[in-house]
Amino acid sequence: MTDTDAPRRRSDVTRASILDAARARFAADGYERATVRAIAQDAGIDPSMVMRYYGSKEGLFAAVIDVELVLPDLAAIPVDDVGAVLVGHFLDLWEHDSVLQTLLRVGVTNEAGAARMRDVFSGQILPLAQRFVGAGEDAARRAALVASQVLGMALVRYVLRFGPAADLTRADVVAWLGPTVQRYLTAPRP
Repeated sequence: MTDTDAPRRRSDVTRASILDAARARFAADGYERATVRAIAQDAGIDPSMVMRYYGSKEGLFAAVIDVELVLPDLAAIPVDDVGAVLVGHFLDLWEHDSVLQTLLRVGVTNEAGAARMRDVFSGQILPLAQRFVGAGEDAARRAALVASQVLGMALVRYVLRFGPAADLTRADVVAWLGPTVQRYLTAPRP
């Protein structure tokens, strides 16, 4: 280990603690009410450190909402199982990735969050739809419909905690949404 490794490690730990605190604060307070001072206090550091690493509240928010959906390789999945596999994948993401929950909460009330959510879903789900129907307007429409299902369920299940949706078992969510997502991606155009 060199003398430069220790400061780099401390820097990485500081960045990680800032991001963790910011995710929690943005999720709890929304973008507008979250402050750099509160985030720094939650991270146990001086607010100047947040500015040092991220430049501004906007820069910190951009780092917090940097998300990759890491969609499964559908080439190895039977086409009739695609909807169920995708719904299961999204449930895993929503349940185990606080970034997506933060992005959804903030995206509902903040245009920058909404724009990032649109970018994530159009940039990552559109190619998925194109795999089944080719490029064009139909693929974009289908991708938007898939997003409506997974984002809608995430909103009522994880953000609003609407009883019936929040109380469904994972298997029930997959059973109800899987066929709909499947139809959006693979059914002939109505």
